[in-house]
Amino acid sequence: SNLAPASLSSHLLHFVSMATGGRNSGRRRHKEVFLGENSKFKFGGRIDYKLKRQDSTKTLLIKSEQLLKIEEHDFAMRPGFGASAIPVGIDVQVESIDSISEVNMDFTMTLYLRHYWKDERLSFPSRTNQSRTFDSRLVKKIWVPDVFFVHSKRSFIHDTTMENIMLRVYPDGNILYSVRVTVTALCSMDFSSFPLDTQNCSLELESYAYNENDLMLYWKNGNDSLRTDEIVLSQFFIEHFHASSGLAFYSSTGWYNRLFINFILRRHIFFFMLQTYFPTMLMVVLSWVSFWIDRRAVPARVSLGITTVLTMSTIITGVSSSMPQVSYVKAVDIYLWTSFLFVFLSVIEYAAVNYCTTLEEMRKMKRGKIPSTFNASQAMAFDGCFHDNEMELTPFNSMAPTLTTEPLTTPSQCPDLRPPEGTRLRRQRSVRENVDLLVSNSYMIDSYSRLAFPLSYLLFNTIYWSLYS
Repeated sequence: SNLAPASLSSHLLHFVSMATGGRNSGRRRHKEVFLGENSKFKFGGRIDYKLKRQDSTKTLLIKSEQLLKIEEHDFAMRPGFGASAIPVGIDVQVESIDSISEVNMDFTMTLYLRHYWKDERLSFPSRTNQSRTFDSRLVKKIWVPDVFFVHSKRSFIHDTTMENIMLRVYPDGNILYSVRVTVTALCSMDFSSFPLDTQNCSLELESYAYNENDLMLYWKNGNDSLRTDEIVLSQFFIEHFHASSGLAFYSSTGWYNRLFINFILRRHIFFFMLQTYFPTMLMVVLSWVSFWIDRRAVPARVSLGITTVLTMSTIITGVSSSMPQVSYVKAVDIYLWTSFLFVFLSVIEYAAVNYCTTLEEMRKMKRGKIPSTFNASQAMAFDGCFHDNEMELTPFNSMAPTLTTEPLTTPSQCPDLRPPEGTRLRRQRSVRENVDLLVSNSYMIDSYSRLAFPLSYLLFNTIYWSLYS
C-alpha cells in the first residue's frame, strides 16, 4: 500500500510475465518430451534431428527399411511394371564340378550366381555414392528375379553359418544380388564311343514367372560372364567352358529368355586301359597258349580254355554293372565281346583238333596201322608226355584205295608220278578230300591257329583304335 502507483504497475507486469513465461516454458518442455517419446516410438529413440541434414549413408541411426523406403512400395511387383521388360544381367563363377554320374546321367555343380538389375524404388541419397550391403534378411522384403535351373533334379543354397546370400544396393538403385548354390542337373549323354567318348553338358537358367515381355535375361559381360576356378576331375578333362543364350517357348505362357552354361568333357582313357583293356588283351593272349600244348593233353588245354572264358565273362559283367542300361552298343562292348569271341574260338579250335585226332587214330586202327594192344581211348587222357613218334606207324598213301605189296613201276600204276614232259596238270582236291587231309593231319590246325589268331586280333585292334581314338 506504501508503493507508488508506477512501481506497483511495474511489479504486476513482471509477475504476469513470469507466470506467462513459466507456462510457455512448461509447454515447450512438454512438447520436447512428447516429440522425444514419439521419436523413440517411431525410430527406436536414436534419431537426432540435426543429422537429417547430413549424408544419410553416414547415418547409422536410421533403419535400412526406412532408408530404402521399403514400406512405401509394393515389392510384389517387378520394377517398372507396365512398361518395357526389365533387363537382368547374369554372370556366373563355377566353383567346382562335384560329380558326374554315367548311371544317373547327371552332374553336380557348385557356383556363384550373380544378378544385376536396377530398381529405382530402392534408391537413396548419398554424397559419396557409397553402396550398402545386406544379407538374406533384407532379400525377403524386396523384389528379386525368380531365376531357376532348367532340368535340375536337386538344388540348394548353402546356409553355413548363414545363408550364402549377398545384396548390394547402390544410391542410384542399381542392385547386385549374389547367391552360392549347388545344383544337380540332367546331362543327356551318348555312350556310343564309351570310354573313348566326349560329353557335352549344359546348365540352363531361366525365369519361371516372367516371360520376355516382363524380364530380359542376358549375360552381363558376354563371353566373359562365365568364369571358372581350376577344376580337376578324376575321370574327365574339361576341354572348354562357354556361355550362350536363346529362347524357350511354352504353349501356355509364351517365350522366355534362357541362358546356357556349356562345358565339354573328355574322358580319361588310362583308367579303363588298366581296368578293362589290358586284362582283356592278356586273357586273349593267354588263350593262345593252348595252341602250343600237345593236342593229347586234354586236361591242360580244356582247363586253360574254360578259365579264360570265365575270366572274360567276369570282366564283361563288371563293366556292364557300372554303366546305364542303354539300348545301343557301346565301343567297350564291341571290344569285350570280340575278345570274348577270340577266347571262345580258341576253345572250339581245341575241340576240333581233338575230334580230328580221334578220327585219325580210329582210321589207322581200322587199317591195321596201330598194334592191337593199343587202346584208342587213351588218346583222350594223355597228360602231354605222349607223342606221335612213340607209336609204330608205317607210312601209307592216303589216296590208294587198297594196300599192295607190288612195286609201282609204270606211270599208269602210280598216278601221282609227275609226267616227264608236256603241260603240268594238277587236279583240284574236292571238299571231302580236303577234310580227309585235315583229319589225317590234325596237328596242322594248331600250326595254322598259331599264326591266324594273333594276326586276326592285331587287325581287329588296328581297326578299333583307328575308329574310336
